[in-house]
Order: sequence, then C-alpha cells, then structure tokens
Amino acid sequence: MAIHPLRDQVVLKPLEAEEKTKGGIVLPDTAKEKPQEAEVVAVGKGKMLDSGNLQPVEVKVGDKVLYRKYSGTEINTKDGDELIIIGSDDIIAVIK
Repeated sequence: MAIHPLRDQVVLKPLEAEEKTKGGIVLPDTAKEKPQEAEVVAVGKGKMLDSGNLQPVEVKVGDKVLYRKYSGTEINTKDGDELIIIGSDDIIAVIK
C-alpha cells in the first residue's frame, strides 16, 4: 500500500524497541518502552505559509528521526506494517 502524506505530514516506520538493557537484562514485551526513533517512509510537499510560499519539510525519505512521545496517528497497513503519520513539527531531531 502506497501512502502519500499531505501538506507537512510525514509517514514514519518506528524502529524496534530494545530487547535488552545495557546490563544485559532481557525485557518482556510489557516492560518495553514505546520507541521514539523511526525511519522516514514518505514526506508531504510542505506547509503553505501566509505569504503564499511553500515551506518544504526538513526531513527526507530514509532519514532516522526522533519524534515526540504520544504524537501522531498509528496505522496498520494490509501488508502488516505499523506506521505513524505525524506532523513535521512533532519531529524533534534527525539522527546522524
């Protein structure tokens, strides 16, 4: 399924949560914290400013990003992928 976000929306694929702590303790599914890291899958054209100019989204497909906790809309595709559609303002950093 191809998803093309509108305006300044971004489609993210969350990265897997850590299975172990740094000390080597294996975490059960119920103890795993929801990840805030994701890969950008699709990007909208950008936000229309009051001046009439289009402000493009700062991230591009393939970027690894950090996003605000509890933001966006979670969706499941027919292919079984879990994706998040989020506003570009909720992306707080690009991971280099």
